[in-house]
Amino acid sequence: MKKVAAKISLIGLLALFAGAANAGSSLDDVLAAQDDSAKARYEYRNPKATLEFFGVEPGMKVAEALPGGGWYSKILVPYLGSEGHLLGVDYSVDMWSHFGGFATPEFIEKRKGWVDTFPNDAKEWGDANVTAATFATISDDVAGSLDAVLFVRALHNLSRFQDKGEYLTKALEATYTMLKPGGIVGVVQHQASEDQPDAWANGSNGYLKKSAVVAAMRAAGFELVAESDINANAKDQAVEGDSVWRLPPTLRGAKDNEELKAQMSAIGESNRMTLKFIKSTVAR
Repeated sequence: MKKVAAKISLIGLLALFAGAANAGSSLDDVLAAQDDSAKARYEYRNPKATLEFFGVEPGMKVAEALPGGGWYSKILVPYLGSEGHLLGVDYSVDMWSHFGGFATPEFIEKRKGWVDTFPNDAKEWGDANVTAATFATISDDVAGSLDAVLFVRALHNLSRFQDKGEYLTKALEATYTMLKPGGIVGVVQHQASEDQPDAWANGSNGYLKKSAVVAAMRAAGFELVAESDINANAKDQAVEGDSVWRLPPTLRGAKDNEELKAQMSAIGESNRMTLKFIKSTVAR
């Protein structure tokens, strides 16, 4: 009997180890493994507290809006692990034409290939299954399958170009479709004070009002269930005329002005709201 019990215990222990191996690395280990340039941003981006607040765990199926250079993706891919799935979702290709400046025809043409290059790049970051799409090209197979969708500093451009093609509305509709009932939407967004003009705080300067974000999410069928000051920065008191890009790391307009650069660096990165929504089970 003791031998049988010991055998069962050994099998259980091996199963436990196997499950742990498939579940992904601990968040602490993943964060410790990032390069120094990423770690330098932890003071303001607070990735551990942010992901824990949103309830992201190994093995989940998660979408990340506008992964960019992969700052959060490089954390998510090893953390979600081999049983997890990260879907990178870019803006609709036609939306890039509204940016002007850097969004040259060559840039836009390159964006068209991003859905292929992103999963290939992500193979170097960890074991999670990684796919990619745009908000206009999400596969029907994704519907109702995701545990969470993260908008980390990704809502302002959708908002600023809303009147050009309802990009915010369509992105939130796609988000609602992708999520399981009760699925999470995690938002980290540069936050404007509620007393600032709506025209300035429409996303074109990087900032949005919390009231505007909550209203848009509720209209799309999401319920605000928690908020946090994890990513707040009281030193950033942006007013009409300011843009978020005046601050680190961009320091727009200050790189050749040492006095202004010092002032902006002393503020640090932007004041950010951190909001957790769930997909409502009540029909919209």
